[in-house]
Formats: sequence, structure tokens, C-alpha cells
Amino acid sequence: MPLRLKTQRRLIWQLYPSYLVLVLCAVLAVSWFATDFMRSFYLEHLRTTLHYHGQILYAHIASDLTPLDAAKLNQACRAAAAQIPVRFTVILPDGVVVADSEQDPRKMDNHRNRPEIREAFAGTTGHAQRFSTTLQQQMMYVATPVSVEERLVAVLRTALPVTTIDQALTAVYVKMIAAGLFIAILAAGVGLYVSRRISRPLEAMRAGAEQYARGELGLRIQPPATLELASLAQALNTMAGQLKYRMDAVLRQRNELEAVLSSMVEGVIALDIEDKVISLNSAAQKMFPNPSNTHVGRDLAELVRSHELAGMVKRVQESGSTARADIIYQGWEERVLEAHCTPLSDGDGGHMGTLLVLHDVTQLRRLENMRKDFAANVSHEIKTPLTAIKGFVETLQDADLSNHEESHRFLAIIGRHVDRLTAIIDDLMHLSRIERSDETRELAIDACRVRELLNTVMGLCRERAAAKGITIQLACAEDLTAQLDLPLMEQAVVNLLDNAIKYTQKSPATITISARREGQTLQLDVADEGIGISRKHLPRLFERFYRVDKARSRHMGGTGLGLAIVKHITQAHGGRVTVRSELGRGSTFTLHLPADN
Repeated sequence: MPLRLKTQRRLIWQLYPSYLVLVLCAVLAVSWFATDFMRSFYLEHLRTTLHYHGQILYAHIASDLTPLDAAKLNQACRAAAAQIPVRFTVILPDGVVVADSEQDPRKMDNHRNRPEIREAFAGTTGHAQRFSTTLQQQMMYVATPVSVEERLVAVLRTALPVTTIDQALTAVYVKMIAAGLFIAILAAGVGLYVSRRISRPLEAMRAGAEQYARGELGLRIQPPATLELASLAQALNTMAGQLKYRMDAVLRQRNELEAVLSSMVEGVIALDIEDKVISLNSAAQKMFPNPSNTHVGRDLAELVRSHELAGMVKRVQESGSTARADIIYQGWEERVLEAHCTPLSDGDGGHMGTLLVLHDVTQLRRLENMRKDFAANVSHEIKTPLTAIKGFVETLQDADLSNHEESHRFLAIIGRHVDRLTAIIDDLMHLSRIERSDETRELAIDACRVRELLNTVMGLCRERAAAKGITIQLACAEDLTAQLDLPLMEQAVVNLLDNAIKYTQKSPATITISARREGQTLQLDVADEGIGISRKHLPRLFERFYRVDKARSRHMGGTGLGLAIVKHITQAHGGRVTVRSELGRGSTFTLHLPADN
């Protein structure tokens, strides 16, 4: 899965804030430590001063505690506070205030629970800092135990507001903040300068690397003054040189490989271990056309819908051996592909997929089948009359020859079979001459009127048509001409017309011969109202000895070579023959020939 990168920032904005934060932290730490130390120092000095003033007053009030003289104690406290700006308070062991330099003791609360008072009654000097509700300001308290004859008789508390300390510290804080800001600004400038000194060469190298990524490998980065960065720049320059050399070599090899693959007539398909297409050559693209032209990355099953091919690829992946098979592929038309499948290895010899080499052998297999069928059909067509001839000859040898009528009947049958053999051989020889003439281009081509040609053909076949109650109609312009080998074209049209008469069973019926010019093509049609031909037989109708209904064809006569002769005569003229037919409604054979310019 892809890595999720954090938010990326420029190097200067990673270095510079770090320096700035570090300096600010140092300034803040020093400032905090200094202010804390100074505050502690001032507070400790204040506690010491309060304790000292308490000790001075202690010597004056000890005699007034035993016996207790509250008025004299209160007077002493006020007198001391008049000389020293300190608040004095005397508290008895039960927490009752008996003297205070600022307030009327009778109106003051019980002080036994004050923290500094509890410490003093415990026998130690107590101190505390808190907000005074009586004076409405922050105060520092120091409580000193007063003993007479080793007996604790009271607590003398001295107090001062800490406002003066805060005011003094505030002035110090202002100066420290100003100094800190100055240091921070100075450090920020120095940090920015240093960061730029570091980041600028790196930015230059980044720009150079981006140009390398765009393929500009001839560029060289200028080494900066810093040793480490200069080494990095030199390494990038070396890398660019080696990369250019290797890319040129890879590009050259790829072009050579593509040239080889493009020149191959076989389709080559490389698959990964998940049966997805890595690459394929132009021959394979022509075998499996795709409108979007996005073969790479697709599954093999999407490209070639063949269970046989998928099974062969799977077997090769599992076994690691090669395999070969003929695959029937159903595309726009049925094709036979000779498939060779072999494991595909990477540069380290590891298995990375499979390699398919496909050769379209449809025409080759079709020719092989036609050759086999032709040999079988010729053997059958010749063997049948020969068998009959041999049987009747043997019958004549064993029969009573005095019976002339029977002997003549047998000899007539033998004669008909000999005529059939002769017709088959004549048609085969004639077909061979047509093919040879087509190959050597030795046709006797001459300009002729098409209507005269068709009138001649009609004259040759009119008697047979009339015998079956069939009328032949002609539709052709008088001035229509074409460059044709007249005898060969007469034979082709005679064969078509003869077939039309032969397979038209109803009477009366009409056969129409028409000729017209369509652009640069002469179209000659022979249309009948016969029994028609099933769609499945149309692709093989012009093969030698191919019969739609063998029993009916032999009963009606013919060698089975008539339509093959028509096909080859048409091809020898640079044209083609097509057929449209429907069972029970007749057929139309069309010759498409080059027109006379």
C-alpha cells in the first residue's frame, strides 16, 4: 500500500524555527530562574527583617505579659509601628489578640488557627504569606514565640505588605523582558542567515535533481563551498552521468526489442503472475482489437475469452514447463490460434509470469482440412463409379452373353459411370488450368458486351429450363461492357444457371439473370426460386466436392466442382462471388467483377 507522507516543509522553515525556539526557551528559562531567585531572595530578606524587628519589640513587651497589661502592650506596638513601617500584633495562647498596631484588638478575630501562629505556639518561628482581609492587601507574616521563665505566654507577630517587593520585581521583569526580546531578535536574524546559508545550496541541488527527473541528464550542478554539500553535488552529477548512459542503453535495447516484436507475424503477450498483461506486440493487438486501446494491465480473460488458453497458462505457471496447443478463438469469426506458452523469468532468474506466442493458423488449418476433404471426396467420387463399373463388369463376365438386352443395359450403365468419371476428371483438369492461369495471369482478357455473353448462356440452358417449365429473364443494358475472358466467364455463368435450373423444383418458375454497374464494379446476379440453402452451409458452399445434400446432389447429377470453378474463374478476373439464400424461397448468386473503364 502507498506510504502516507507527513506534511512537507522547506528546510529553512525546519531549521530557522528550531533555532528561534531554542533561543527563546533559553532566554525564558534564564529569565524564569533569575526572577524566581530574586523573588525568593527578597522574600527571605523580608522575613529576616520582620523577625529582627520582632526581636527588638520582644525585649520591650516581655515584662508587660506577666502580669498581662493589654493597654501598655497596645501602646508599645503602636509606638514601635510609628518608628518602623511594620505591623505588630500580640496574640495570647488562646488565640485572642491583645495588642495590634493597626486595628482595635477587640474587633479582631481569634488568630489561633493562623498557620504562622500555630507554628509559633509549637515553639518555632512561624511565617506565612496571604491576603489580609483586614488591610485588603497581600501580606508577609512572621510569628515569634514569647516565653517568660521558659513558659510560652504569647506570640509576637510582625507583618509587612509584599507590594513593594512586587513593584521592585516588576521593574526588574521589564528590563529582563526587554533584554530577552533583544536577544531573541538578534538570534532570529542570525538563525535566518545561517538557515539560508545551509538551505540555498540544497535548493539548488533540489532544482538540479528535478531537472534530472525531467530527463535533462546533461545538466551539471555547481558544487557549493561547503565540503559535505560539494560531495553531495558531485555524487548527483556522477549519478546523472551513469543514469544517462544506462537509460540510453535501455532505450536502445527497447527500440531493438520493439522492432523485432513489431516485425513478428506472431502475437506475443507477456503476463505477470496474476495473469495481467504486461506488454503485447502489434500482431497481438490486431488479433484482439480493443476500441479503448488499453490492453496493458487487463486480465488475460478479458483479452482472450478462452478456457483452453487460461488452463494452459495455469498449467505452465504451476509446472514451470512449456506447453503448446491449438486454441479455437471466437471473435468476429472463428479462428484457430497455435499457442506456445512458456514461463517468463526476470534478470535474476526468478519467476515473474508467463509468455504467450500466438500464431493465427486459421487459414492453414482450413487448407489442411480442405486438402483432407478434397482427397476424401475425390476418392469417394471416383471410387463410387469405379465400384459400380467393376460390379457390372464382373456380372457380365459371369452372365449369359446370349441375353443381348440385359448385356446392353449393363453396358449402358457402365457407360454412364465412365461418362461421370470423365466429367469429374475434365472438371478437375479445367479447375487446375484456371488456377494456373490465375497464378500466371495468362487469361485471354478482352472487351466484350455483357448482354451478348448472357444471351449466349441463356441459349445454352434454355432447353433444359423449358423442359422443367422454367422461364429465364434477362435484365442488362445494351451498352454494358467489361474486360473478361469470354469462354471462362460463359462457363461460370452456365454453371450458376445450370445449378439454378437443377434446384428449382416447382413449375412454373422464373430465373432472373441481371447485370449492372455499381461504381467501379460489375455485378452479375443469377436469382432462382428454388429450394434454397441453409445459412450454415453458405461459408463452405464454394469448396470442391462440398454438397449441401449429398443424396439429392448425386441424384440430380453433377460433379460437385461447379461452384468451385465459378469461384476460381471470378478470382482469376480479380473479383469475388457471394450468395444470398433462404430455405424454400430461392437463392441469388452474385459475381462482383472489375468494370470496364
